[in-house]
Amino acid sequence: MTHAAQTDPPPVVFITGASAGFGAAIARRFAGLGARLILAARRYERLEALAAELSGGGAGSPAGGRARAAAIHLVRLDVRDRGAVDRAVAELPPELSDVSVLVNNAGGAIGLSPAHEADPDDWEQMVDTNVKGLLHCTRAILPGMVARDRGHIINIGSVAAETPYPGSNVYGACKAFVAQLSLNLRADLLGSRVRVTDIEPGLAETEFSLVRFKGDRDRAAAVYEGVKPLSAEDVAEAVVWCATLPEHVNVNRLELMPVMQAFAGFAVKRD
Repeated sequence: MTHAAQTDPPPVVFITGASAGFGAAIARRFAGLGARLILAARRYERLEALAAELSGGGAGSPAGGRARAAAIHLVRLDVRDRGAVDRAVAELPPELSDVSVLVNNAGGAIGLSPAHEADPDDWEQMVDTNVKGLLHCTRAILPGMVARDRGHIINIGSVAAETPYPGSNVYGACKAFVAQLSLNLRADLLGSRVRVTDIEPGLAETEFSLVRFKGDRDRAAAVYEGVKPLSAEDVAEAVVWCATLPEHVNVNRLELMPVMQAFAGFAVKRD
């Protein structure tokens, strides 16, 4: 998505994990710009509620009802299923098949145990979603962007890609993969006008911690106690800013954290 002439059709924005959190906020922000949206998630009923909001132009819709999505297409999708991803992209309505922006948002952390105590099933789920799911969606949509010589892949990473912390073992490794893949895609795409951006949020209050702690609301709430974290809307604003820069500008990596979060020093265990 770029600053284009008014005669150009509205951009097509494909968002994974769009049913809540960052994904829903990103959808609202792009809807406010009049984009055409493809919203994908496993929780279809939430997508339906979001679509009703974004197409209604009412008080709860983007920009206070002043703007709404030009079109909305919903996809019940588990990004871990490569066949399902390929079918979803192949079966897009013709008017939405030329995806302008892919936001690889589906992902998340499960558990916060040290590696020697972690559940391997949690590890596998994180790899399947954060790594394989992102690969499936990128591979399905990127060739079309290259053929049109236009498009933008935006990957939602994490500060965990750069800064280790106890219990982040496989989640941090997955997000490091996202960061490195994003840079390698840029290398592969040199000479094309397809852009790639890795956005790395820090502490942000969404369903992230609730999922990480498997529904333990008290433990999830404690993560944000006494601090103002990033909101989903903050991250959505960063996504849209990157996507709407002039088309010759590529933001390779954008890291953002709340003011009250910073980098810790080295941990030293003393006798």
